Amino acid sequence: MSSSALDNEPNRTTHPSNRPAPHHPKTALATRIALLALLTAELMDILDQSVVLTALPAIQESTGVGPAALQWLTTGYSLPVAVGLITGGRLGDLHGRRRLLLIGTLVFTTASLLCGLAAGPGVLIGARALQGVGVALMIPQVLATLHVTFEGHNRSKAFGLYGAVLSIANVLGPVMGGLLTEGDLFGLSWRPIFLINVPVGLAVILLGRRFIPESTQEKASRPDLASMALSALAIVWIILPLTEGHLHHWPIWCLIMLGAGLLLLAVFVRHQQHKQDNAPLVPLSLFRGRQFPGGTAAQLVHGLLCGLFFMTWTLYLQRGLGMSPLHAALAFVLLSLGELAGATIAAKSAGRFARRLPQTGVLITIAAMAGYGLQAAAGQADLTLLGMTAPVVLIGFGLGMVSGPLADMSLANVPHHNAGAASGLFNTAMHLGIALGAALTAPVFFAATEGSPDAALNRDAFLTVLWWVGCLLAAMWALMFCLPKEPNGRTD
Repeated sequence: MSSSALDNEPNRTTHPSNRPAPHHPKTALATRIALLALLTAELMDILDQSVVLTALPAIQESTGVGPAALQWLTTGYSLPVAVGLITGGRLGDLHGRRRLLLIGTLVFTTASLLCGLAAGPGVLIGARALQGVGVALMIPQVLATLHVTFEGHNRSKAFGLYGAVLSIANVLGPVMGGLLTEGDLFGLSWRPIFLINVPVGLAVILLGRRFIPESTQEKASRPDLASMALSALAIVWIILPLTEGHLHHWPIWCLIMLGAGLLLLAVFVRHQQHKQDNAPLVPLSLFRGRQFPGGTAAQLVHGLLCGLFFMTWTLYLQRGLGMSPLHAALAFVLLSLGELAGATIAAKSAGRFARRLPQTGVLITIAAMAGYGLQAAAGQADLTLLGMTAPVVLIGFGLGMVSGPLADMSLANVPHHNAGAASGLFNTAMHLGIALGAALTAPVFFAATEGSPDAALNRDAFLTVLWWVGCLLAAMWALMFCLPKEPNGRTD
């Protein structure tokens, strides 16, 4: 990548002037280091969504947890992220995006240390939730800072790198989980998958404090605590019964809580309508037109299918096909190589193909998923890592073409003063989708296996999952018609 892609200075910072600083080697190097710190923060978030996947059987054996606790190792992380991202994005707009990024990274790093030292499942799930709180403060600042720092062709390249990091991290997490668990470093089993975050998090804090420019929204007002409480309660009261309902055979309290959560969501929207002239948590102007709401809805579906597919795939590989954590990690490597290739194409296109590029990626993924399903049904227990190489690489290739362009086009027309709020909403959609996808594993996968390690049960349940994933991919493809048809941003 040429240095010209990284040489833009922020449009809105705490400097007296909004004009770009002169481009000289020192400035260019500082901008690259700032981008490195931002993308590393994003990398840690995505890694810790997926790093537990290949370690799940080892964690279950070590701690004796059941299917419900396995779900909460994923949901317990994604739920506080989904709850807090909107608030985190708004706080960054008001009080400084770099400041919130550093605070969130410190919380996340501390929680990672607690995960690595956890003595039982309760402490581990609680520390995972604390990680989610750190991410909710940290991650909205990444997209918002990229949005206000880069423009035009350079911004498309920066978002292309962002998409590449997402693609790599989505698969690098399970790979690291498998390698570190199988390696059993110092007899710690799965614990190094969390402890490795500590030095990386400290590096992000040190580099970010030195090189990331501070940016805020002009004329900042105090955040609305009532809006924060309403949004948090609505999301918790919707996700919790969806996660626990099937495990408890849908008791009446689950149905009541779900209904109350939907009602609170409606109250929150109404409250935001009255707050539009007084520092709203969610500027409803973002939802005028189709581009941002359509892209955010597609991101929600993207998270939903990732939360459902990746968790059940690792159980299928290890229990259905009898692979070790290391061999399961190699399967994720194949997918990672495909994602990296797809993300590279997306980054090099720099927005020239508009929505056609991510839509093509989704169609490739649908075709590859169908081929993988037919192969899994025919091969049953005889399917090998070599045999699944082609469809797995193509699945990754298609998904790799989606993340960067989807974020770029969804946020392209967002005003800079609403960058944090829009970033928070966009990231909330992803994490809320992951939490919903993890919740969906109960009726779609665990209902058939009942937590049993039986190979045949896990194989049959995974084939059902592939049908669900195919439908979700089709929905995401349709939602992308809301994105610009032409590179200049024109929608239909």
